[in-house]
Amino acid sequence: MNANPTPRPSRSPGWTTGLALISLVLSGLLWLSGLVDSLQRPSVGNDLELRKQELAALAAPGLPPSLGRALAGEHPLETLRLGLEKQLADRSLPPAPAQQLQLALLQLQAGEPGLASERLQNLDQQVPPEQRRLLQLLRAPAAQGALGAGQVDQLLEGWRDSPLTRQLVCQALGGAGPSCVDVPAQQAAIWRLLGTTLAPVLLMLVGTALLLRELARRWLGKGKGAGSGAGSLVGSPPLQAPPLSLAQATLLIAGGFVVLGELVVPLLLVPLLQGLLSPLAAEPALQQGLLVIALYLGLMAAPLLLLWSQLRPHGQPPAGGWLQWHWRPLGSALRRALAQLLMVLPLVALVSWLLERLVGDPGGSNHLLELVLNSANPLALLCFALTAMVLAPLFEETLFRGVLLPVLAERWGGFAAVLISALVFGIAHLSLGELPPLFVLGLGLGWLRLQSGRLAASVLMHGLWNGLTFCQPASAGWLSSVWPLPAAALGGSIPGSLVRSLGCLPIAPAGFRKSWSPGRNPRSA
Repeated sequence: MNANPTPRPSRSPGWTTGLALISLVLSGLLWLSGLVDSLQRPSVGNDLELRKQELAALAAPGLPPSLGRALAGEHPLETLRLGLEKQLADRSLPPAPAQQLQLALLQLQAGEPGLASERLQNLDQQVPPEQRRLLQLLRAPAAQGALGAGQVDQLLEGWRDSPLTRQLVCQALGGAGPSCVDVPAQQAAIWRLLGTTLAPVLLMLVGTALLLRELARRWLGKGKGAGSGAGSLVGSPPLQAPPLSLAQATLLIAGGFVVLGELVVPLLLVPLLQGLLSPLAAEPALQQGLLVIALYLGLMAAPLLLLWSQLRPHGQPPAGGWLQWHWRPLGSALRRALAQLLMVLPLVALVSWLLERLVGDPGGSNHLLELVLNSANPLALLCFALTAMVLAPLFEETLFRGVLLPVLAERWGGFAAVLISALVFGIAHLSLGELPPLFVLGLGLGWLRLQSGRLAASVLMHGLWNGLTFCQPASAGWLSSVWPLPAAALGGSIPGSLVRSLGCLPIAPAGFRKSWSPGRNPRSA
């Protein structure tokens, strides 16, 4: 127990309250505009589904028939062809040449040479001369004898290196079926397909079992939180709020985070960063990765400096700090974080499923999901991973569960504090399509903070969640381009349909959202 009681916040001066109200109005307008704009952003879930269908088509011939039907469907190549046709028809931006080539090859496989020839003819006008030789041969495959693997690789120079595309080209140009199969790539695809299919099921089963057990214990009056005060677990420190008034907390979130961090700082930093990173124009993926991490550090700076200035007059913090980090013992914090993540996972999946059934896919995926999906640069992925799994959990939990939740709990109780902080957390990600599942995730993070009395547990859970979210597009994007994979079964533990609900990657600064366009492909050459 602390020898010195935590100082209570004094009444905020009038200028603080007035500035907080102005910031609240401005942030409300900015967030409303961002939520409306999110409806115009595409969903990354469709791209992830196509990558999974491509994986199934590559793996299916190497699977036993019964297992192949269960994991890859009856006709995986046909499913992939229909999915590609639908995506290219619905997309407003011009499709990538590699996608058009793969669709033309699938149309040849499906016995539609007329459609394939027309698509190849159009594609001939979009690619450089060195890539047109392949298109010419595909339009008249009978005039060309069977090619060896080395010749196929030469024809595919300049195209996105996809094992399935290579196999389809070999078959279209007269190659025998077995000779066209890249066995190591097929084996890696089988392991990845097993991982992406079975791992989510296991996680959902374990999470549901833990959730039902926790509900049963509470229903029977045996929950660990019984009698411990403020909803905390037995042996956990009681929830303590930093000595900030509600006006100061509002000024921190609305003024420091939204107005300064999301708007003003990026507007100042973007031109400077673009100039500094211009020498990396030949490596657009790495350029985007460094831009993301630099802008996120800029977003963090303003509100964290404001928080420091608000807490500084109160002198020495109590044991554990003003925000109750309590990292030690680390093992118990990690166990609580993992258990809470598993219990929240089925709830998020249920909300996402209901949302998809009621309104379809509203789009609005996090910008970083598409960057991660399309990036083939390991250093760029490292930047994205560091931002998503380290910086974002530390920063966002500091604001939403370190400051906002306990300040609200001190005034209105823990239940209202968890609800309000979860809603603000969801809105802050500026995606109407992802708001309901993010709200549920925020409830889980807030409940963990309230129960454990430790901000470290919420940070760890947030980092683990972002790691799961990051895993699927990273494995579908970068890992698919570096076949064969020695540990491919570990990639992609969350299915594409669920990733639509796992949008809790870092909040993108407004300056970054304006400087990045979905039409730009960040894949490195």
